[in-house]
Amino acid sequence: MERRSFLKMSAALGCAATVTGCNSSSDDANVIPPQPPVTDEVVNWSSCLVNCGSNCPIKVFTKDGIVTRVETDHEVEDNYGLHQVRACARGRSLRQRNYAVDRLKTPMKRVGERGKAEFVPISWDEATSIIAEKLSAVYAQENGAKSVFRSYGSGAYYGFASNACFNRLFNLNGGCLNAYGNYSWAQQMEAAKHTFGTGSTAGSSTITIEDSDFFLGVAYNPSEIRQSGSGEGYDYLQALQRNNGLEVVMIDPRYTDSMLGKESSWLPIRPGTDAAFAEAVAHEMINHANFAAQSLPFVLEHSVGFTKQSIEDQKSIFETSGDPTKQEYAKVMNSDENYQDFILGQGIYTEAKTPEWAEKICGIPAAKIRYIADKLMTAKAPYIVVGAGVNRQANGEQNMRALYMLSVLTGKLGVRGASNGELPSMSSMSRAGIPTGSNPVKESISFFTWSEAIQHGETMTARSHGIRGTDGLDTPLGANIKFILSASDSSLLNQHAEINNTAKILREAEDLFVVSCDCWMTPGAKFADIILPDTSWLESNDLVNDSYASGSLGYLTAMSSSVETMWDCKSMYEAAAMIADKMGVGAGFRAGKTEDQWLEELYQSTKANSNNIDVTPAFPATYKEAQKIGFFRKNMNDNHVALESFVKEGKALSTPSGKIEIYSAELAWRAANWDQESSAQNPTGVKGDTITAIPQYTVTWDGYEDEDAKEDYPIQLAGYHTKGRTHSSYHNVPWLREAVEDAVWVNPMDGAKHGLSSGDKIEMYNDRGSVEVTVRITPRVAPGVFALGQGAWYNPGNKRSSTGHIVDEGGAINSLTRYQPSPVAKGNPQHTIRVAIKKI
Repeated sequence: MERRSFLKMSAALGCAATVTGCNSSSDDANVIPPQPPVTDEVVNWSSCLVNCGSNCPIKVFTKDGIVTRVETDHEVEDNYGLHQVRACARGRSLRQRNYAVDRLKTPMKRVGERGKAEFVPISWDEATSIIAEKLSAVYAQENGAKSVFRSYGSGAYYGFASNACFNRLFNLNGGCLNAYGNYSWAQQMEAAKHTFGTGSTAGSSTITIEDSDFFLGVAYNPSEIRQSGSGEGYDYLQALQRNNGLEVVMIDPRYTDSMLGKESSWLPIRPGTDAAFAEAVAHEMINHANFAAQSLPFVLEHSVGFTKQSIEDQKSIFETSGDPTKQEYAKVMNSDENYQDFILGQGIYTEAKTPEWAEKICGIPAAKIRYIADKLMTAKAPYIVVGAGVNRQANGEQNMRALYMLSVLTGKLGVRGASNGELPSMSSMSRAGIPTGSNPVKESISFFTWSEAIQHGETMTARSHGIRGTDGLDTPLGANIKFILSASDSSLLNQHAEINNTAKILREAEDLFVVSCDCWMTPGAKFADIILPDTSWLESNDLVNDSYASGSLGYLTAMSSSVETMWDCKSMYEAAAMIADKMGVGAGFRAGKTEDQWLEELYQSTKANSNNIDVTPAFPATYKEAQKIGFFRKNMNDNHVALESFVKEGKALSTPSGKIEIYSAELAWRAANWDQESSAQNPTGVKGDTITAIPQYTVTWDGYEDEDAKEDYPIQLAGYHTKGRTHSSYHNVPWLREAVEDAVWVNPMDGAKHGLSSGDKIEMYNDRGSVEVTVRITPRVAPGVFALGQGAWYNPGNKRSSTGHIVDEGGAINSLTRYQPSPVAKGNPQHTIRVAIKKI
């Protein structure tokens, strides 16, 4: 049913419910028109700014300075292209979140042990004076700027009063340690870089699925992760409706809401075995009757590494290039390590990657693997997309690169309706933000290694930890992290791996100072030395765009505060400005402007941006006028086709060879020079911590084939994103906890095996931690796999677990995950988990 039809039906039913005083004739019915729940309300526009990729607009109704209700966009006719942007249940619960009992009300100073949440209230003057004093002391030390770190936070995707304000503060005082990568996409970004020279989000636009004739989605779940009434999830549904009859094959350990009858088939796969599946599909594609005439010419022309000869030819080009880096690559290139031989079990390789070989590993029947290979080879425009869950595995780089190969082997890249496996390209309207200035610190750590850098930053190098910006492989970073600013950030504890070990590091770091700026007492805020209470979105004036996954529709919201700032909260801009005053750089921070003047200036810059031409309605003259209108939208006409300019126009890719790199010379160089399991230099001894020039399925720690872990921890645990949270944001909203159950999904076969029923309480544990969770028996998860939504708030109780840890009664999956940076990206492997269980 169309959304408009549903609304009409709902309205009719609502009116019918108001018929009260009926006489003998229905013509005499006394119809009482429905009344709004509150009269004399004021309406303001705000936005839901958590990191789901949408930034949906929120319509806020207040009376006497109190939020009475929250609605979402229904300002236009719901015609796709300029359609309504409807927030999901999370955005619609912002009234409850704004008035949550754990709202931070005043600055606080820690008085007890870090992590015990023992604080006393203090004034803003005292709080910012302490922070300025501590920060100045760190800057005064040798390499002090490299000891200052703003941890990765995405809990508030603001435009102006964002955590970027703290970057501006740091850069005015000497800079801070940089970080590269992120918790969502670290390994796939490296995989895409070394395959296509892209950033992993340059796949064909979702709208182009309407021209596909076969769809293969691996861990692709936009209907839950991108719930917005606009954005990727809505674009996906619209494309399926326009391409009625498209065969959709979904591969995932869970039967997700992106399926529910929209798929043609669901193939459950064992977590972390995606590369084995991909290699078996590749084996059948290479042996397909169409390959030699249809695909091979494309592969040989547009890629490097399929054959031995292609590697030798590229090696010669690098040797004579005059480029020192490429010449270094040439020294380690080995043409025996070519993809064709690897898949077929030829040359130096002894085992062909047949469907039968893969079936034993991934659990997908050999016949289904052959079927998928045949469909990819016979389709004219096969759309392949790989979700980010695949990359958050131990050595997830290999999973991603292996799956990307399938698009190359089809020989159909650059065709509308086909895609290369990357996440769909998204465009967005543009908006100006507060300038952060220039950071004089050149070194960067991986976002994921910050907790290690507290203890060992002084000795971390490019060779051992992927440090960027140092001179050579063995020059150490030279400084431990001693000051952390955590703003709208749960990676300080809850979203980081191995919570118990992270908490131990934070507790024991005597020379570490932690500042948390947030709206709520999150698990991470409990580990701060100073807490600064931020203003909520409903209390904020700001200008925000549609974030990174808004699909074909772009939009901007001119936020206006719906209620006065409550208690003693201040925006991140105000907080950073006060600290800047205490450090003597307040004038430089404010640049002679008030907050209102900043917003007007940024609005004018946004208004003038060519990307925002033809917005509906037209931008008014001033920011204040824009706030009265509130919401602006534009059809971005997203029609990007992956690699089209490379295939059809010959435009070189941003890889060292300028081509698709099945064989990556840069990864061959890293394999020869970086620390890893098989490295001669300080080997880690970590199973699966290997780098190879071509994508290869790798047996990893805690993976399906890790025999060392199976005996003690026989169950694979899969983490996933729930509809009731964005990461850990919104966990403290009771409405959403009622609507979306925090329970571990268990297949009925496993329920019978372990004697479990829905509603049972179990302890899930391993040598890293333990959680207490409720069981939900469902056929929507693969046998042998338990599935638990990520983002629940860590809440240690008083009970000891089977392995000696305090039981986390909150059910945070990161109590069970491992801190083990991946080999190439040094990213998070937090979907690779093995556990044992005990019924409570």
